[in-house]
Amino acid sequence: MQQDERIIFDRVCWRKRRARTAVGFGTVNFMKMEAAERLAERLEDISRRFPTALDLGCHQGELARALAGRGGIETLVQAEITPEFLPSEGVRVVCDDEWLPFGAETFDAVFSVLSLHWTNDLPGALIQARRALKPDGLFMAILPGARTLQELRQCLADAECEVEGGISPRVSPFVEVRDAGGLLQRAGFALPVIDSELVRISYPHALALMHELRAMGETNALMSRRRHFSRRATLLRAVELYQERYANEEGRVEATVELITLTGWAPHASQQQPARRGSGKVNLGDALKSIT
Repeated sequence: MQQDERIIFDRVCWRKRRARTAVGFGTVNFMKMEAAERLAERLEDISRRFPTALDLGCHQGELARALAGRGGIETLVQAEITPEFLPSEGVRVVCDDEWLPFGAETFDAVFSVLSLHWTNDLPGALIQARRALKPDGLFMAILPGARTLQELRQCLADAECEVEGGISPRVSPFVEVRDAGGLLQRAGFALPVIDSELVRISYPHALALMHELRAMGETNALMSRRRHFSRRATLLRAVELYQERYANEEGRVEATVELITLTGWAPHASQQQPARRGSGKVNLGDALKSIT
C-alpha cells in the first residue's frame, strides 16, 4: 500500500516514546523552560489581558510556571496529547493538537511552546488554533527552526554515507523562517510577525547530545525512517566527525537550536488594515526624487 505523502511523522511511535520519557522529563526540560520564559517575556510587551488562554502541548506545565503572575491570564487550559505528561494542577485536558476539541471563539489567546513541530498538518493545526480564538485574540508559538541540530544532521549524513554508502532520514524537518509568515497568513491570521533566535548548547561529546534527545522524546519518528538499529560503526564515525568539526577550546561540542516565534491575531475590524490598492495620493517616482 502506498504511503500518504502528507504523513511525515509516525505519531503512534512518537506518542509511545513520549509516554516513556514523561517520568524523567523534568531532568532534561531546560530547552522547554527556556522557550517558555522567552514567550512569557514577549507577552509582557503586549498591553492586553488574556483572561482565558490555551497552552497547546503543555508537557509538564513549563509555560504555566513561566506565566505565573504575568500576562493577565486568569485561566490557562493546559492541553497535552500524552496523558502521562499532564501537570498535576490547573485546568487540564488530553487532546490531539491535530484535532482540537474546542468550540469556535473559546480563547483570548492560544500558546504553544516546542510542540507543534510534530504535527503532520501544521497549516491545519494553525487553522484550528485560529478558529478557537475570539476575534482579536492572540496566537503565539515557538517552534524549532530549520537550523536546529544542523551539526548533528550533517555529521550523521556524512558518517552514514561513508560507512554504509548512502543516507537515510534521521532528523525531522523543521520550519524555515521564510515559510513561517506564509503559514500564518494561510491559516487566516492577521498582523503576522516572525522572528528567529539561535541558542547554542554544549555537551561533553555527541553521544551525550543523542542521549539527551532520547530522554526528551525527540528522536527520529519519521515515517520514512529505517526500522532497525543504526550501525555502531556509523554512530561512532558521526561522533568522531562531530568532535573534529564542532569541538570548542574546552573540547566540548556545540549544538545549535533555532527558536522561531510565530505571532498572529484572529481578525477583527478594529485592527490596522492595509490601504486600498490605488488609494495613494503621492506618486512613488516623485517621492523618490524628493529624497535624492
